[in-house]
Amino acid sequence: MKVAVASRSFSKNAFLKSELEKKYQDIKYNHKGLKLAGDELVDFLYDANAVIIGLEILDKDILNKLPNLKTISKYGVGLDNIDLQEVKRRNINLGWSAGVNKRSVSELTLSFALLSLRNTFKANSLAMTNQWMQLPGKQLSDKTFGILGLGNIGQDLARLLSPFNCTILANDIDDRSSFAREHNIELVSKERLFKESDIVSLHIPYNESTSHLVDESLLSLMNQESVLINTSRGGIVNEEHLEKALKEKLISAAAFDVLSEEPPVDNPLLSLDNFFITPHIGGSSIEAIRAMGLAAIEGLSRKENS
Repeated sequence: MKVAVASRSFSKNAFLKSELEKKYQDIKYNHKGLKLAGDELVDFLYDANAVIIGLEILDKDILNKLPNLKTISKYGVGLDNIDLQEVKRRNINLGWSAGVNKRSVSELTLSFALLSLRNTFKANSLAMTNQWMQLPGKQLSDKTFGILGLGNIGQDLARLLSPFNCTILANDIDDRSSFAREHNIELVSKERLFKESDIVSLHIPYNESTSHLVDESLLSLMNQESVLINTSRGGIVNEEHLEKALKEKLISAAAFDVLSEEPPVDNPLLSLDNFFITPHIGGSSIEAIRAMGLAAIEGLSRKENS
């Protein structure tokens, strides 16, 4: 079996490459670190029977140009970049492990909440330019924390919040009542979650139903001292509406790990002093990278269809 590794992160990780080479001999890596897409991605994957992908897009058009493809293994947890209906129709095996990077993402989310409430981002920026100002901030303890999406990451975040004595509100399209009862979480509507929370954190997948889900109608419900956190997917938030809310101080701050376009090109959010961004590092702790990579290797031998 010939394996092609399109993921740039996997391709430069010596440990993961060593583990993969223990099981397979005919392997092609994305050694040049190219952001593969379209015909360039097709050329790279064309003669492979099995592929490991990260953020590369495998839509119907791409899949139809890969006649030898029998197995797709996902390095990471999001499946929004794969046409799952086409994968099923073509009877392609899909290797995927849910929640494998949950602690990495939930810890980053917690750090965003702490740093945003305490004005740490702004204080650091000022201090680095010799502006020694002791900015007041707030503690996370005893605040109301809203979690939109109570899946693997949302649940792990709720566990991390336990020592802070937060009131936790949550919303999910699936039945999370058992977990909510066990962890003293109140399940509420999206509208109430945005209206009553001091911090709103997004942990939902990106698809047609969630595209621009967070728009001016939900942002307008947040109070002026609240913080919006997004460590899920960029397209979930209408960035024009968010820019307006931040400029007009309708909310205090936003801390994001994702954007609708990555890397950003002339994104006006990056010029705002109450918007904080990291370059999609949520699942990139050393521990999570290894866990995702090992799961992707295991996924190559999975004989299941999506």
